[in-house]
Amino acid sequence: MTNLQDKKVYDIESFNKEDWSSAYKNVEKELTKEPLKISRGKSIKNLNGTLLRNGPGILERGGQWVHHPFDGDGMITSIKFENGKPFLTNRFVKTKGYLEEEKINKFIYRGVFGTQKNGGILNNVLDLKFKNIANTHVVKLGDEVLALWEAAGPHALNPDNLDTIGLTTLNGVLSPNEAFSAHPKIDLNSKTSSELLVTFGVQTGPKSTIRLMEFNNAGENSGELLIDRKDTFNGFAFLHDFAITTNWAIFLQNAIDFNPLPFVMGQKGAAQCLKSNPNKKAKFFIIPRESGLFRGQPPLIIDAPEGFVFHHVNAYEKDCKIILDSIFYDDFPSVGPDENFRNIDFDKYPEGKLKRSTINLKSKTSELETISEQCCEFGVVNPKNLGLPATFSWMASTSQKQGNAPLQAIKKINLISKEELSWSAGPSGFVSEPIMVPSEKSSEEDDGFLFIILWNGKRRGSDLVILDAKDLKELAVYELPISIPHGLHGSWVN
Repeated sequence: MTNLQDKKVYDIESFNKEDWSSAYKNVEKELTKEPLKISRGKSIKNLNGTLLRNGPGILERGGQWVHHPFDGDGMITSIKFENGKPFLTNRFVKTKGYLEEEKINKFIYRGVFGTQKNGGILNNVLDLKFKNIANTHVVKLGDEVLALWEAAGPHALNPDNLDTIGLTTLNGVLSPNEAFSAHPKIDLNSKTSSELLVTFGVQTGPKSTIRLMEFNNAGENSGELLIDRKDTFNGFAFLHDFAITTNWAIFLQNAIDFNPLPFVMGQKGAAQCLKSNPNKKAKFFIIPRESGLFRGQPPLIIDAPEGFVFHHVNAYEKDCKIILDSIFYDDFPSVGPDENFRNIDFDKYPEGKLKRSTINLKSKTSELETISEQCCEFGVVNPKNLGLPATFSWMASTSQKQGNAPLQAIKKINLISKEELSWSAGPSGFVSEPIMVPSEKSSEEDDGFLFIILWNGKRRGSDLVILDAKDLKELAVYELPISIPHGLHGSWVN
């Protein structure tokens, strides 16, 4: 059912595309510890911690727009709660490329998703240099905040004011600019440490090597690399996300081809050269975690279902099987060279659907079932249940039940009964990834808060919305003093 306690404010109607596209603009300023004023609801007393969020903050320079928002330079937002009172700090990640382009207010690097330098094909041909845009995720590891972009190394930031320290090798763990995933997992259930940060990097080519790393993320040795293994697989690997269980790290290699020629010849971005291949079979790469029961054993390779996956929700083990929930698309979604991302036709793009893969480790087979037909993305579970069975998941979804559209609702789904509850920000509100923060006073899985950065198309600005994770009731809304474009991922730091 739909939660309508705030229907006078957020009405479920058809969206206005201008309300949605109005979020795409440059972040106008950087602020430090700016107090936030509540516009609805009540502050949550005794709430302490920091919401960190990353996403593209520069989408236009000198009159030229990026071809895809994923090509925009990263901008980190920190909202720190001190006994329920929130303070906002935001900073652009001052990468080498950002500083070079900011100085002349002009794009001088090509973008992975299709942004070209001015001057046409002749000015882009054979230019294969990438700008590390540090725009996808932000986490805390040890004493540093890391801005992540999966095609290169992480940028370290000062945790107090978010000033950029620079590219980091994590005390020599990484070689200079080595790829470091933008989707690390925080494991709170490991026997190795009270908290592990589990992540990976990929070296691609005719053969691709996955480097799986596990860092201590608590106590005086926080930031120390505990586990490091490498496994090589045949073919070009395009791996954006992965999932973990107690004993396994699970990767889904989508059935796609990469033809670099249009990129080399200056016609397309690298991501536009990816194309689903119906004659190929997707594969699960299932790597034993060295902190688990099968350490030292070789990985398993198992045929995977059809479809394209960017993000996984959660995985767990049951009776020699892995249960993996993911957001599946029928095909790889890409903005073509002649399309304008601010005016896309949603009906022409595949929608994401929540589906479950059951992977049998004995028979080396997998089966797929659909959990929900409603278009959705950015699914999460209670962090305490990551890698373990979870009853509930929260995700961003469309307000409508069928077809593709902007993400305007937050949905809670019971993964066992499939019962759903939703909160809508429509018609003029547009949601991002929910961050689930469990209650410290309760052991109930769905007791806690959901933090959502929302684009309010009615006032052309951003809001922070806090919902009760159990019933999706609106607890508090804060109008933010900066406008934040539709973004990507974030985390909560106690």
